[in-house]
Amino acid sequence: MTSAERMLRAFLRVGGTVCALATVAVFMPRQWMAVCHERLGLGTLPDAPIVEYLARSTSMFYAILGIVLWLLSRDVRRFGGSITAAGAVTIAGGAVLLTIDLRSGLPQWWIAMEGPFVIGIGAVMLILAVRARRSAQDAAQRQA
Repeated sequence: MTSAERMLRAFLRVGGTVCALATVAVFMPRQWMAVCHERLGLGTLPDAPIVEYLARSTSMFYAILGIVLWLLSRDVRRFGGSITAAGAVTIAGGAVLLTIDLRSGLPQWWIAMEGPFVIGIGAVMLILAVRARRSAQDAAQRQA
């Protein structure tokens, strides 16, 4: 395994671990959600079933993403194409999030952080995937 592949594997595992932490929000008491919502400066958490559903289901999908990133990290050479695609889709998803955030009237700090952060994560994933593929190809050519 090349150093670029090791770096990609580490990045995927750190990202996967962070995403998997969203599992806590899937099961946390609603009262904790309300406290978090207020501490983020978002006011009182609306008391509507769709709010809890969206919070928990979004957290569940982040947790699933974390597991997928860990699975991809197990063999970055074999899953290189999927990792590259995941990086590209993450960049696009970050752009969509930025648009949603702008239209939703979220606080400026949220808008400045969420979409650009997700775009950055996708870009790093994409760059590391390309570097890993190139370094693996170079290593294979040196051995041939």
